Amino acid sequence: MKGTEETTAATDQEMVSAAEAEESNTASEAEAATVLQSEFDQIKGERDQYADRLARLQAEFDNARKREAKERAEFRDYAVGNAAEGFLGVLDNFQLALKSTGSPEQFRAGIELIAKQLDDAVRNLGVTAVETVGQQFDPRTMEALGSVETSEYPDDAVVDEIRKGYRIKERLLRPALVRVAKNNQTHQA
Repeated sequence: MKGTEETTAATDQEMVSAAEAEESNTASEAEAATVLQSEFDQIKGERDQYADRLARLQAEFDNARKREAKERAEFRDYAVGNAAEGFLGVLDNFQLALKSTGSPEQFRAGIELIAKQLDDAVRNLGVTAVETVGQQFDPRTMEALGSVETSEYPDDAVVDEIRKGYRIKERLLRPALVRVAKNNQTHQA
């Protein structure tokens, strides 16, 4: 019997050891689950903070974009207002000229003054006329409407300006319409 008692004692001991090991594993699993839950909650909190920060940054960006568009529109309106202001005097003088009952000479003198005033207003905006007469024809700033046979000018020189061309700095606003020389003497040689 001693053998069976020893076997039973060994089996009991093994069962106690197995139960203790199972309790230890269960405790370790519970601790691991608690740690994982804590890490999960921390990561979830960080995610919420980043989502909130992203929403705030998007709102700030939208506000900055709207503010920039408003400032751009205000600047455009201000620039147009400044440009228009230079033309109001010209408009006033045209209206006075239309009401005028003076002689044709006085009317012409008034129109010449208005033309000078208009030229000054355009020049104040930085607009300059393209120089043409006597210059070599330049297809970048001029359009030829025809040629004139002459020996006074070299070939392809501008002899007549039909309509002025204008530019602001390097930007061409409108090409000049011109007639160019066709020199018979150079073609006969």
